[in-house]
Amino acid sequence: MPEVSVIIPYFKKINYIEKTIESVLNQTFQDFEIIIVYDDVNLQDLKFLQSKYSSHKKIKILKNNINLGAGFSRNKGIKLSEGKFIAFLDSDDIWMPQKLELQIKFIKENNYDFIFCSYKKNISLKKTIEVRNPLKEIDYNNLIKSCDIGLSTVLIKKNIIDENLFPSTKTKEDFIAWLKITKKNINAFNLDQTLVIWNNTEGSLSSNLVQKIFDGFKVYYVYEKFNFFKSIYYLLLLSLNSIKK
Repeated sequence: MPEVSVIIPYFKKINYIEKTIESVLNQTFQDFEIIIVYDDVNLQDLKFLQSKYSSHKKIKILKNNINLGAGFSRNKGIKLSEGKFIAFLDSDDIWMPQKLELQIKFIKENNYDFIFCSYKKNISLKKTIEVRNPLKEIDYNNLIKSCDIGLSTVLIKKNIIDENLFPSTKTKEDFIAWLKITKKNINAFNLDQTLVIWNNTEGSLSSNLVQKIFDGFKVYYVYEKFNFFKSIYYLLLLSLNSIKK
């Protein structure tokens, strides 16, 4: 049984997915499984992934019958995972070689349930920023004002995860998931090392500003059940903190 299950939802990222998968396979820590959840009704990319990876002993490829979205695809991967720890990775992001090794050491030595790390954010070919959080620990009250936990940086104990951790929103599904966890007084701890490269790819939902604002409002109004004006207030806080990054 693997120590870590790496969940990768896949949707139209054929130009990136090989580098993403190879960044996991090349980890210095090797006790893991990779679960790719194929979430595209077009099967052309699936044929490529199957031809290249279906015989790999560390990789499982699951296919959704319909497009479920990234959040529900991650939920499916979690349910079928065997690892004690769960790591999430978007299909266009990259891990540094020591990402799992350093995080496993950090989470075990401190007996944490939920950790994250810093990351490089490739906004364009010419612009890269480093996203670091000065806080050693993030609780619900910190998180509600600013989503400072990058999805591809997270390592979490499987036994604290609800069956349906991620919602069906097009964006912000990770923010909602982290709020759900920290609301149970399970804080996120920061391994202050840059171990992930986040890519802003063309056509990505995470780069759609209007969608992000719409889903940001839903975080507060629908999922946190704040009233309209409180939701607008926190949405403005979230947006301002995002601009600062």
